Amino acid sequence: MKKNIKVLLSKEADEIYRYLEKQALVSKAERIMLDSINNKFAFIKANPYYGNNLSKGLIPEEYKIKYEIDNLYRVELPLFWRMLYSLTNKDEIEIIAFVIDIIDHKYYDKKFGYKR
Repeated sequence: MKKNIKVLLSKEADEIYRYLEKQALVSKAERIMLDSINNKFAFIKANPYYGNNLSKGLIPEEYKIKYEIDNLYRVELPLFWRMLYSLTNKDEIEIIAFVIDIIDHKYYDKKFGYKR
């Protein structure tokens, strides 16, 4: 039996997504970003393990506490942005791909403690 896969967004990811939707009407860069995110959603629905699985030690404590996750996947977006999501089994027939953040490269480096 094939599992149903849903993509849900955190409040923060949803705010970025809605901003991109509005700006996509007038900005080519935001339109490219929004199209890429929508394509990645389709890839995740087809294969929830699409993104790069980050080691448990790299998951920021903030995400572990706030979202009670124990896995984190990274998807690269245009302009060095990243989309981060976690998988949860809600029940026997459904997987939730919970998009936690859509962030630029600078914020991603800061969030994961990378130094330039």
